[in-house]
Amino acid sequence: MDENRLVYALFNLGPMEIFFIVVVILVLFGAKRIPEIAKGIGQGIREFKGAVDGAKKDIENVGKEIESENGEKSPE
Repeated sequence: MDENRLVYALFNLGPMEIFFIVVVILVLFGAKRIPEIAKGIGQGIREFKGAVDGAKKDIENVGKEIESENGEKSPE
């Protein structure tokens, strides 16, 4: 599945709906503020992904500690 079809499938939006949303965003925020907003959203997504990765590592480490205390091997 190509990337565009994946985006449409995820949000169930067609080209006209996406166009309408873009026009509404332009009217509400103006063309000058959109790069600032996109930058802020991108930073937020990066921070969220970093937090998720950190939580995954913490969970894996706790699991390994528990296994080592019980004398079991980890299934790697």
